Amino acid sequence: MAIRINNLRLPLEHSERELTRQAARELGLKEKDILSLQIVRRSVDARRKDRIWFVYAVDVEVTQEERVLARCRGKGQIAAVSTPAAEPELNKGSLPLNQRPIVIGAGPAGLFAALLLARYGYRPLVLERGADVHSRAAAVEEFWSTGNLDPRSNVQFGEGGAGTFSDGKLTTRIDDPRRFLVLKELVKAGAPEDILYVHKPHIGTDILRRVVVNLRRQIEALGGEVRFLARVTDLILEGDRIQGVIVNHTQEIPAEVVILAVGHSARDTYRMLYRHQVSLTPKAFAIGARIEHPQALIDRAQYGAFAGHPRLGAADYHLTYQDEESGRGAYTFCMCPGGQVVAAASEPGQVVTNGMSNRDRASGTANAALVVQVFPPDFPEEGPLGGIAFQEKWEQAAFRLGGESYRAPAQRVEDFLAGRPSSEVKGASYRPGITPADLHRTLPHYVAKAMEKAIINMDKKLKGFAHPDAVLTGVETRTSAPVRINRGEDRQALEIAGLYPAGEGAGYAGGIMSAAVDGLKVAEAIIQRYREGDY
Repeated sequence: MAIRINNLRLPLEHSERELTRQAARELGLKEKDILSLQIVRRSVDARRKDRIWFVYAVDVEVTQEERVLARCRGKGQIAAVSTPAAEPELNKGSLPLNQRPIVIGAGPAGLFAALLLARYGYRPLVLERGADVHSRAAAVEEFWSTGNLDPRSNVQFGEGGAGTFSDGKLTTRIDDPRRFLVLKELVKAGAPEDILYVHKPHIGTDILRRVVVNLRRQIEALGGEVRFLARVTDLILEGDRIQGVIVNHTQEIPAEVVILAVGHSARDTYRMLYRHQVSLTPKAFAIGARIEHPQALIDRAQYGAFAGHPRLGAADYHLTYQDEESGRGAYTFCMCPGGQVVAAASEPGQVVTNGMSNRDRASGTANAALVVQVFPPDFPEEGPLGGIAFQEKWEQAAFRLGGESYRAPAQRVEDFLAGRPSSEVKGASYRPGITPADLHRTLPHYVAKAMEKAIINMDKKLKGFAHPDAVLTGVETRTSAPVRINRGEDRQALEIAGLYPAGEGAGYAGGIMSAAVDGLKVAEAIIQRYREGDY
């Protein structure tokens, strides 16, 4: 048992001792009566730019706890909390499993599903179409430097998934206790401990690359196996049941249980599933461009005179706009303070942008996706795969507009709002380079119009957002999966027993945290259905 105190407000320059002293004051105690203090939550209140506060929730242990709670009865910010229980032990199922389970994909969903299966003795085989992090990083750097794309291993495909080359954000809207397990496992694998309590946790791409390697090593130490450059090109089916997979068109691997955690860019996998008549549903997503500003501009807009304070770090933002005329929402997504815009193509002849930050967020440039909702009626062709064709159309248009060399079309915000092409664009961080252009030529007209309105509206909320020299780089299309692989309450694909769609690529998550949690849910379903075998 502990006592939780919410809404402890301390000035920017407070010391650790002041936090303990303030907690004691709220409880009517002396500082020495606090036996222990643990930060549960920390956020920044910057609504008033003349004074910025840190706001805490803390758990404290004290002497004579019952008496203290009785005295504080009526204070809404103080309450007793139970000590978190150990993770509940899962009861294994009774169905025999004659081959080890296969996990397709080594992104967050696949890694956490495999880790849990390995912990319970199922010795999973993880098949990742891309390379290990070290080799993958070299291929990505080659692409960014020269425009030489490796379709096998790139920003989308490889160890850790697309999130490996991102800001490593762990924010999520899901309310699931498994998220705490994910955070603890990430810390155990080398992530900073502050992700356990900061309001907007992030790891950073530089540290995340080490973390995913350590997760893989845990899986292997527990009897699992991870194979790279092992693309699953087909399923082996017998009636309505999975019997195995085919890797790289040649190798057959038998399996009664297959987790499909392929990520949102595995378009060949979606098409393969469609050929097998697996139930797929087209899904709404969003497209647009990356918008880039000097980080100092964002810091001043958010923190006023405190901009640049080392305890605040690089400021972020999240902005939304509802276009009443079209009924479409526009919003900023995957904001990367102190980061860079990155080339994120996974297929030849297409330009895709994304954002990335290191842990220190020290590049001096802020970027975010500025995207607009699109819906299945916008891409009715090709049935459930219409969203893929829609993405490819605009990515190919960006490739052509950029000069067919993986340079990205870019435009000054002032020119974008005026509807004229840019003749010169400065401050773009995208590699292998940009081509000044008119982004209206690589976006649906209704998306571009909604973006124009959104920029003007968002500038009222964040001063400088519509700065004339802010840079738009296109296109951003991979915000989420364009397809959902339909599954039942038992988490199996509707038509194929033993096939378990999981994570963002299956349409059941959005981001590192929710994908990892979904991977855990799928692994739990398998553990509770099957018992491990002698394979």
